[in-house]
Amino acid sequence: MSSTVRTAIVTGAARGIGAAVAKRLAQDGLQVAVLDLDADACADTVSAIEAAGGKALAVGANVADEESVAAAVEKVATELGEPTVLINNAGITRDNLLFKMTVDEWDSVMAVHLRGAFLMSRATQKYMVDNKFGRIVNLSSTSAQGNRGQVNYSAAKAGIQGFTKTLSIELGKFGVTANAIAPGFIETEMTAATAERVGVPFEDYKKAAAAQIPVARVGKPDDIAHTASFLASEGAGFVSGQVIYVAGGPKD
Repeated sequence: MSSTVRTAIVTGAARGIGAAVAKRLAQDGLQVAVLDLDADACADTVSAIEAAGGKALAVGANVADEESVAAAVEKVATELGEPTVLINNAGITRDNLLFKMTVDEWDSVMAVHLRGAFLMSRATQKYMVDNKFGRIVNLSSTSAQGNRGQVNYSAAKAGIQGFTKTLSIELGKFGVTANAIAPGFIETEMTAATAERVGVPFEDYKKAAAAQIPVARVGKPDDIAHTASFLASEGAGFVSGQVIYVAGGPKD
């Protein structure tokens, strides 16, 4: 590990997987910009990082909006440091079966996942190229392989994988890697909301999921944070264009 203090941006970092990744990167010695729609919602994540001796900055931004992204990245570069690690984690679900899915449900999911990852990556890549070091980690999902009621989400998450591979090809010669993490069932507020939507108690929902997973448990946000920590590290410089399924068993 070099003595350079690097700055990371984690999107969707107010809670869940994003918060766990932000805390882990801070633990690894990075300065972390905790980005979410509402800067105030990032307070808990920032406080946890600072309480552990790390440095963090709460940033409010809509990743699907070009001007909002530009302003957010500029704020990070000015107030924290030039961002050379980017975790594109921000995401939403608008589940519905195809015949009931509205154009807004389709567009909103595409905007946050795909346009958001594009805008954030485009805005930060110049800092990575200038520093001859960069790590982009995009969050995909096992849903990329298809999941009933998620034609929008699965398409976006599959798109993230193609996006990641092309980033790795374009940016590799500048010392920038791009990889994707595809989580399986992770215990978060989002999966709890899904259980509620389908009318199943969350504990029962998790037990049913665990029964289908080879390691016989559901995932935790820290499982994803550990993988992101590796991919963001200097030691992962020869790993690029990969999709790593963190799902307790094989998925591809």
